[in-house]
Amino acid sequence: MSEPVVTLHSPYAVAAAAAARETFNVLIVGVGGQGVIMVSKVLALLAQSQGFQVKQSEVHGMAKRGGSVFSHVRFGRRVWSPTIPKGEVDILVALEWAEGLRWLAYLKPDTGIFICDTKRIVPPFACLNRHPGAPLRYSKETPAQVAAHVAEGYAIDATHLAEQLGNERAANVVLLGALSTALDFSAADWERTVAEFVPKKTIPVNLEAFRRGRAWIEEARNLTPPVDEQTFTPAPPEAVYNVRLEINPAWCKSCDICVKLCPERCLRLNAERIAELAQPEKCTGCRLCEWLCPDFAIRVHLDAAAEALAQ
Repeated sequence: MSEPVVTLHSPYAVAAAAAARETFNVLIVGVGGQGVIMVSKVLALLAQSQGFQVKQSEVHGMAKRGGSVFSHVRFGRRVWSPTIPKGEVDILVALEWAEGLRWLAYLKPDTGIFICDTKRIVPPFACLNRHPGAPLRYSKETPAQVAAHVAEGYAIDATHLAEQLGNERAANVVLLGALSTALDFSAADWERTVAEFVPKKTIPVNLEAFRRGRAWIEEARNLTPPVDEQTFTPAPPEAVYNVRLEINPAWCKSCDICVKLCPERCLRLNAERIAELAQPEKCTGCRLCEWLCPDFAIRVHLDAAAEALAQ
């Protein structure tokens, strides 16, 4: 029986494929609640089904409180260790922007591929100044700046693509689709494995999310450069807007994180233990509740004052 072989569809295919005959390394990183572990388990099961020896390790610590989560997936003819040494990652998949930057040193400098959602989950200590337009203590690097330091990089707004499908939580599957374009496994095998891990009633939307991730990368590879210039600039201090919170009761799990960590104490759980904005006049639109909600149940809208009056 011939040995399984994995290849990379990229300008660095020859060197990467040669390395993959021994061990191929994928590192998935993000924040608790984003689905990092699901992404790694899909990849691990798929590689195993293709005849590879697979080892997976993960650390998720305070994941339920928005902590860092990362998972190593290694596969090949023989895999001896479950963890990837620094500088040996073939593909780094990041579900959150700052977490992706934090792990860049683990990428292979000459052949590594960086696939990152532009999603920002800003920790509480980054929001010390909560006045409208105040700068955040958060990474200010743009995708174009990061692209200059990696062999191949893609910054994809996976969360927005998932929102277009009506399920923001499918962003991790969008990134799986993006990852799939770099590995020589068939799309049918990918989709079959994804369907095994997602809830049955969400299979159609997740498969569409997977396909959109694949399509986005294939289109981006035809652009020069492949990473679009994006900036994370807060609204100017003089901006005038009204804050509007959109809370999805079906997604709220009554975890109380938003209530406990709201700096202005303007949120509460109602009689049904669903989060609600109890004191809207106190809300500054700092977005902390939105960024920390593990179930994506809260969206903060900053409406221009004139638009808000017209509604």
